[in-house]
Amino acid sequence: MSLIVQKFGGTSVRDTERLFNVARIIADTYDQGHDVVVVVSAQGDTTDDLIEKAHEITDRPDEREMDALLATGEQISAALLTMALKKLGYRAISLTGWQAGFLTDANHGKARVRRINKERIENELDKKNIVVVTGFQGLNRYDDITTLGRGGSDTSAVALAAVLKAKRCQIFTDVPGVYTADPRLVKNAIKLDEITYDEMLELASLGAQVLHNRSVEMAKKYNVKLEVLSSLERVPGTVVKEVCKMEKMLIKGVAKDDNVARISLVGLPDRPGVAFKVFSVMASHNINVDIILQSVGREDTKDITFTVARKDCAEAVQALEEIAPSLGIKKITADENITKVSIVGAGMESNPGVAARMFEALGEANINIHMISTSEIKISVLIDKELGEKAVLAIHRAFFDEV
Repeated sequence: MSLIVQKFGGTSVRDTERLFNVARIIADTYDQGHDVVVVVSAQGDTTDDLIEKAHEITDRPDEREMDALLATGEQISAALLTMALKKLGYRAISLTGWQAGFLTDANHGKARVRRINKERIENELDKKNIVVVTGFQGLNRYDDITTLGRGGSDTSAVALAAVLKAKRCQIFTDVPGVYTADPRLVKNAIKLDEITYDEMLELASLGAQVLHNRSVEMAKKYNVKLEVLSSLERVPGTVVKEVCKMEKMLIKGVAKDDNVARISLVGLPDRPGVAFKVFSVMASHNINVDIILQSVGREDTKDITFTVARKDCAEAVQALEEIAPSLGIKKITADENITKVSIVGAGMESNPGVAARMFEALGEANINIHMISTSEIKISVLIDKELGEKAVLAIHRAFFDEV
C-alpha cells in the first residue's frame, strides 16, 4: 500500500462547504487503497487577521508570541477537517506540528526544519487513520512553537513526503496548476503540464505564489514527486520533475514580487573588504539579500545597491546605520515603492535575444528599468511598483501570444 501526502491551502478550506469538498478528495484517495497524510493551512485570511490583531496591541509584536499566535490558525483547520472526515465515516486524527514530530531551529517567523520524528504519524497510519497535520509550524529545542514563514505549509508537506517516503506529494490550490503567469492577472495565461524543479524554484523565489520556494528546494533535494492541482476542479495538474520533455517555449513563466525593498549605500570607501563587512552584517541579522549592484569606483568611493524583503527593510537600514560611521558610508537610502518582475525558463540558456525581447516589451510599454539581475534560467528587473501589472502583461504578451 502506498502513501500519499496531500496539502490544502487556505482557500481550499476557507469555509464549511470547502472543508467537506476537501474531505471528499481525501476520502477518494483513501478509498483507492492509499495511506493518506494531510497537511493544512489556516482558513482563508485567518493568518492576516491574526497579524492584524497583534498589531492592534503593538507595532512590533514579540516574535515568539507571534509564532504562538499564528500557529492557532492551522490548528483550527486541522481540527475542523478531521471532524468533517469523521462525519463522512472515516477514521482520522489531527496532529499539531510538534505532535507530528517537527523539530526546527530557533528562528521565529522563518524557522527551518531540522528533523521530523515520524513515530507518532506511523503509529496512527498503522491504525488505518487518515492523519491531518497542521502545516507551517514546529517546535524548537527550547520547546517553543515556531513557524516556517508564509507559505510554509508547502514545506511541511514536502518534508513529510520525504521522511515518510511517500509515493507523491500533491499540493492543492485554488488554481488547476502552474501557469505562465498569475491567471487572475493575465487572462490568457497558459497552464503547464510539467515544469522542472529548477524552473519552479526560480518562479517560487521570484514571487509566483503557487509553491513555497523552500518546498521546491526540498522536493528536488529528496526527489519528492510533486504535483500542483486544484481542489475545486477534478482536472490534471502540473507535475514538477527533474527533466521535462522538449518544448517550444523559451520561458516557462512571468512572475511579479511586490515584497521587495531597495537599499542604497552611497560613498563607501573603494577598498577591499568593505562589501564583506556590509553583507556580513545582513547575514548576522538573518536578512536575505537578492539583487546586488556595485558602481564603478570614482574618487576612491563606490556605491552599493541591493534588495531585501520589504519586511526586513527597516531592520536592515537600522543595522547599516550602526556601522555607517566605522565604514565611512556617507548616505543610506531605502525605497519600498518598487516591484521585481522576472522571466524564468531553461530554454533561454541556449537562445540569444531573450533579454532583448523582454527589455523591448518593457520599453514599448514605457516602463523604466532600475536594476537588472540575470542567471542561466532567469532575468529579473526592478521597476516602479505601480507599473508591475502592466509589465507582466507586456512581457507575457511578447513571449506567449504566438504560443
